[in-house]
Amino acid sequence: MEIKEILESLGINAQNSGAAIGGNWLHTNGETISSYSPVDGKKIGEVSSANEQNYHDCIDAGLEAFSTWKMMPAPQRGEIVRQFGEALRMKKEALGALVSYEMGKSFQEGLGEVQEMIDICDFAVGLSRQLHGFTMHSERPMHRMYEQYHPIGVVGIISAFNFPVAVWAWNTALAWICGDVCIWKPSEKAPLCGVACQKIMAEVLTNNNLHGGICSIVIGNADLGKMMSADKRIPLISATGSTRMGKSVGKVVGERLGKSLLELGGNNAVILTPNADLKMVIPALVFGAVGTTGQRCTSTRRLIIHESIYSDVKAALVSAYGQLKIGDPLDESNHVGPLIDVDAVEMYLQAIDAAKKEGGQVIVEGGQLKGAGYESNCYVKPVIIEAKNEFKIVQHETFAPILYLIKYDGDVNQAIKIQNDVPQGLSSAIMTTDMREQEAFLSHKGSDCGIANVNIGTSGAEIGGAFGGEKETGGGRESGSDAWKVYMRRQTNTINWGTSLPLAQGIKFEL
Repeated sequence: MEIKEILESLGINAQNSGAAIGGNWLHTNGETISSYSPVDGKKIGEVSSANEQNYHDCIDAGLEAFSTWKMMPAPQRGEIVRQFGEALRMKKEALGALVSYEMGKSFQEGLGEVQEMIDICDFAVGLSRQLHGFTMHSERPMHRMYEQYHPIGVVGIISAFNFPVAVWAWNTALAWICGDVCIWKPSEKAPLCGVACQKIMAEVLTNNNLHGGICSIVIGNADLGKMMSADKRIPLISATGSTRMGKSVGKVVGERLGKSLLELGGNNAVILTPNADLKMVIPALVFGAVGTTGQRCTSTRRLIIHESIYSDVKAALVSAYGQLKIGDPLDESNHVGPLIDVDAVEMYLQAIDAAKKEGGQVIVEGGQLKGAGYESNCYVKPVIIEAKNEFKIVQHETFAPILYLIKYDGDVNQAIKIQNDVPQGLSSAIMTTDMREQEAFLSHKGSDCGIANVNIGTSGAEIGGAFGGEKETGGGRESGSDAWKVYMRRQTNTINWGTSLPLAQGIKFEL
């Protein structure tokens, strides 16, 4: 599909409003955000930022919609999410292509991101019939106790550029079946992906005669995010981005005793023990490091390699990196696309310089690519650097295709200690065919990350499991398992169906 055809099929114009309540696009007069593709540097379109009044209109509409949406039986809400999933299936190719073109990830990854949206819709539809509570026995005769969950209201979602559509869907699909309504601030680096998603869901709401306030969007700069974080009318803020951003959001939300779901930085490592099957793991290592041009929160940043296999792994990686093709991500023959913008390129170059100054040895040279095919100035070469875990730059997450090789000479416990010795705790993996090494990695003394894999890479989570991490990654959990509970409030109920009033703990109170 041509880019013009893609935009037309998604209802995206040259100029777009940056705020909508369902299908009602509001008059916006904030600063203009121009979206330029990192693929070729061409302008895709413009979005007029939402202003403060637009924001309050969306919140008011959400509160109004919540009063009726929460009373709809959960399976009926699930039917609306099912229809949204079907609409995404119809738009999968176009939306996947837009994700690829506006963000810069490969077309296959763009399609995969939309598939994640479809998968979470399917998951949520089933879950809409399983929002179960819990019963327990009372110590008092003729009393019944149970727990149940209620919708919480307006859920605020702040998402990042690297997954411009999927993370929003992780939150909304679950929030909607729980009875909540949502207001979304997408990344201003990929605003048209947000416009496209809003239009798709708005059509579903219109077809079902539902209030548009169930799904609202506000596009703009960080001030909108700050507004959302401080708003007492939003009981839950789900924010994805850097640790620095998350600390700011968490502080503001915490000060008003709201709830925050934070998905922040990762500094993910793969441990390769002497018992690793190298023929199997090399593709996983390379994809983990260069997929999405190293701009996944789960991208592999560090390889912790036993000295006995270090030379073999290094040689295999150098060979594999030599086969990488860098270029237009819509061309499926290419493995690596661009970084999101020239600022990201500068951070990449600064990180390489910092690693060299700390004593790192570059074994696969990096650098910015220029010339024909790289006119956007956003293309870089994936780089491999021999380093030490204690390097300051290694302790820091750089959102770029930089892979650090770290050698260890002891047992698996030493490798685990190295892996855990960073501030972040998102994803981790071990490559081994030894059951004892595997179980040590997965035990209480093992990986301290929210995700711990065996014989697969750090990148590429499935919808069925809860996604998130510990430490400076924020502690949030999204997507599968029982992540739905964060979008609801928990209530304990005790019912006395007898004719007397015994007190708990046997307390006597006579009148």
